[in-house]
Amino acid sequence: MDTTSQVAESASSIRPPSPTAAPTSNSTIMDTNTSNEPTPQAYEFPTDRLRLTLNDPTKTPLCVVACGSFSPVTYMHLRMFEMAMDHSSQKGFEIVGGYLSPVGDAYKKKGLASAKHRVRMCQMAARETSTWLMIDPWEAQKKEYTPTARVLDHFNYEINERLGGVTVPPTAENPNPSKRPVRIVLLAGSDLIRTMGEPGVWAEADLNHILLNYGCFIIERSGSKLDKALEVIDQRYHRNIYVIRQPIANDVSSTKIRDLLSQGMSVNYLLPSCVVEYIREVGLYRKDGHPDPEEENAGTP
Repeated sequence: MDTTSQVAESASSIRPPSPTAAPTSNSTIMDTNTSNEPTPQAYEFPTDRLRLTLNDPTKTPLCVVACGSFSPVTYMHLRMFEMAMDHSSQKGFEIVGGYLSPVGDAYKKKGLASAKHRVRMCQMAARETSTWLMIDPWEAQKKEYTPTARVLDHFNYEINERLGGVTVPPTAENPNPSKRPVRIVLLAGSDLIRTMGEPGVWAEADLNHILLNYGCFIIERSGSKLDKALEVIDQRYHRNIYVIRQPIANDVSSTKIRDLLSQGMSVNYLLPSCVVEYIREVGLYRKDGHPDPEEENAGTP
């Protein structure tokens, strides 16, 4: 069973363990067929900003997925996707989609507001600040904890199996349009790599599935000693780990935001303004230390 040990909340708020991406041809696939799992009623995979036609037929289509608490979502979470976009263009990839996948309520992490609030804040942030980011509520709607591996498999199923990947436009060499699978990669902060090198934190099957089948885009965090962390990671995984250096250091985290809010301090310009306003209206992360007034009053007559 996957461990959910507390990890320093990095830019992505990633929680160990889990997997997915367009599987490589020489890898072994876990039996994590999400198409056979019950899906919450009224769920629909968001595709409104998913680009289904590749612009450059020489590039590998890529979908970046950030799994995390997002309690609350910050500008750093959003910046990660922009850095991934810049990095991918230099590595032969073309990003066709970007998703935030908030963890469900079963994660039971300290400072976790209810899933409906975290999904709503992410949706508002993406709408206000981005033209291409989307929020997938699939994981957040599940009553049980969903490992990252299964979350990634879910994206692989929706994009590559159900939608059939993306269309590659005709070229002089290939005059007919064709279909190409989208590679799914996990987008995370550098604390993720540190935990992957710690014995007992991640199930080996999950590591194999994530890093051999999909891969990770890792945003370097200041003071994270990333190079040292990579030294203890199995060499087999290195080819699918892409380290992205921050051109401008940004150490904003959800933990720090919650600390400021609990002290009644301003978080303006650290979060999208719509998220700041939502937190105030709903009363999240109050001075009394409870992240969610609705959860606090649950079961009260």
